[in-house]
Amino acid sequence: MKLLIKKATIVSPTSPLNGTIKDIFIVNGIIKKIAANITEKASKTIEQKGLCISMGWVDIFAHFCDPGLEYRETIETGLAAAAAGGFTDVCVLPNNSPVTDNKSQVEYIKQKATTYAVNIHPIGAITKNAEGKELAEMYDMQNSGAIAFSDGINSLQSSGVMLKALQYVRAFDGTIIQLPDDKSIGANGIVNEGIVSTQLGLPGKPTMAEELMVARDLKLARYTDSKIHFTGISSFKSLEYIKRSKETGIKVTCSIAPYSLFFTDEDIKTYDTNLKLNPPLRTEKDRQALIKGIKNKTIDCIASHHIPQNWDGKTCEFEYAKNGMIGLETLYSCLQTTLTDLPVEQLIEMLTTNNRKIVGLPIPQIKEGEIACITLFNPNTTYTFDETMIKSKSKNSAFIGQKLTGKVIGIINGDKIEMN
Repeated sequence: MKLLIKKATIVSPTSPLNGTIKDIFIVNGIIKKIAANITEKASKTIEQKGLCISMGWVDIFAHFCDPGLEYRETIETGLAAAAAGGFTDVCVLPNNSPVTDNKSQVEYIKQKATTYAVNIHPIGAITKNAEGKELAEMYDMQNSGAIAFSDGINSLQSSGVMLKALQYVRAFDGTIIQLPDDKSIGANGIVNEGIVSTQLGLPGKPTMAEELMVARDLKLARYTDSKIHFTGISSFKSLEYIKRSKETGIKVTCSIAPYSLFFTDEDIKTYDTNLKLNPPLRTEKDRQALIKGIKNKTIDCIASHHIPQNWDGKTCEFEYAKNGMIGLETLYSCLQTTLTDLPVEQLIEMLTTNNRKIVGLPIPQIKEGEIACITLFNPNTTYTFDETMIKSKSKNSAFIGQKLTGKVIGIINGDKIEMN
């Protein structure tokens, strides 16, 4: 197939072509020519005012629920949502049924996704059944294609088990991903502990539950000299700890969920169950701290925290609703809408090179002779997000009805193309 992209602004901080407007000619998945004006005939031409391209985006924390929880999401619908969100690569959580805690489960996920435009990368469980008690077969899973290790939505509570895990993965330079949440603090909390939780009469979860876990794991990472990535950071204190640790040479990176930039705990006054999340929505002070953390590069990347929940899981009283929101399809628009003064190169870095370095994925280039791995987007398009746009099997998004800026046009991954 011959594909021609016309008049696209290349956004690629690592490329000499960054910021230039070029035509790109792709033949059978290979970039054959990049020039100011290409006249070759193509079977498909993509042209749009304001069109930008970058290397393919990566998400490092998405739940596809397959196997065992297919009523919420399947690999097929999850990959469709990822493609619609501009992602060529997605790292998927192990919290399936059965849990991805052995090599056969890793191989099942990889084999089931071989024919799609989006590359899938299983995250192996740190512990058996993601229960936090006994280490899983991480070396075997790594050999079978596990990209990193995490107990996913189950924060690893035991200091001793985390220490062993960090020591274990160091042998093959693996990365541990932790959602920091000390469950013994605010054990019954469902929203941020503060003025709003008091006003609504809902049990609160203090930021201390996150901050203590971050502090503990930073000490363990320093002791073992291993790589740790915190996801779902929501507290300004956690960011301070991480910033200081980076300055002292600890191998730590962190990401935030996009919804933490868009919403605060004030928004839960509507009792929208789609806003029942973990980490919970914090205060405006925390939201501003996250924006500052992005600008000063303490925050390395954005993770979708794509957690599908079926209708029954959300259509109930707030207290009984399941945690989570789908996030792949609105992630870029959320960033473009909230980070209005952030240079586009820095925004794209948080979706491409930074993510790839964290989990050890190769960094593709936009240059002649390379396999195409490209995301197409338009940062100036404004639209209202509608439920009919959702490709995910579940519809639990608080962004429905929100006016957003920045839209994904499609992805090109080798000879596979997905357009919105």
